[in-house]
Amino acid sequence: MFKERFRSVLSLRESPRRIAASLAIGIFIGLSPLFGVHTVIAIALIYALRLNMTATMTGVYVTNPFTAIPIYTFATWAGSKFLGMEFIPGSFNFGHITLSSFTGELRYLLKPFVVGSTAVAACAATAMYLIMHRLLSGPGKDPGKSAE
Repeated sequence: MFKERFRSVLSLRESPRRIAASLAIGIFIGLSPLFGVHTVIAIALIYALRLNMTATMTGVYVTNPFTAIPIYTFATWAGSKFLGMEFIPGSFNFGHITLSSFTGELRYLLKPFVVGSTAVAACAATAMYLIMHRLLSGPGKDPGKSAE
């Protein structure tokens, strides 16, 4: 499914700059720590910034039920490294879970989650913009698309 969406992004008849920017913004939103409101934020930015909807939503949905756990685990790990914290996944004892122990764990992971997700989102969005702009403006591309 993602492969089909990505092909549809490559075939859009808009400027390489607009498509690359729309996809990059979508990737940033999709990897951001604002889990649960990605679609709402994307739709607002599509209209406010006049982004391409197909490209933006393709980027947003890079995080989905199948990819969310590995993406956010990596982002939390990266955030813990940026902050100089020790990250020990799986150290939580689910056999003796209480509300206070659960919220304590979440509080400990919140800062690395936010820092890591934001950093990973920024890096991925920048890389995606550069790669897509290059792909869409390379030699042999449709002259009907203006290379910016």
